[in-house]
Amino acid sequence: MVKVLLMGGPPYLPVDLRVQRVSKTKVHDTFKLPYGAGYEHFRHRGEETHLNGELIPVMEWYQRTFIAE
Repeated sequence: MVKVLLMGGPPYLPVDLRVQRVSKTKVHDTFKLPYGAGYEHFRHRGEETHLNGELIPVMEWYQRTFIAE
């Protein structure tokens, strides 16, 4: 698992959900964060940042999808 920082997306997404642990393969693919009645989608575009002395990937928001009923 790799720690990532989630950037962008809707303003209602809580700050405490912005740091996630994802599988190494998801860093190079997409990550879907379940939230409310849908998913917030993030992807890595090569950027990294320092967080608490650790260099971690930044995943940027690109869309929201809704859970099918």
